[in-house]
Amino acid sequence: MREEKGHRGNKARLPSKPCLACGRPMSWRKAWTKNWAEVKYCSERCRRDKGSAHA
Repeated sequence: MREEKGHRGNKARLPSKPCLACGRPMSWRKAWTKNWAEVKYCSERCRRDKGSAHA
C-alpha cells in the first residue's frame, strides 16, 4: 500500500498562522503553495484594511 501525499481531507494537519489584520487563524491553501511565507492576510478585506479594527 503506498502512502498518499497531501492532506486528503485531513485539514487538521495543514499549517496555519494568524492574520496580521484580524488575528483569526488562516489555514494553508493550495493557491498559497509557492508563497505561503509571504501570506499575511486572510482576505482581501483584511489586506485592504491592514489592521483597522473591523473584527
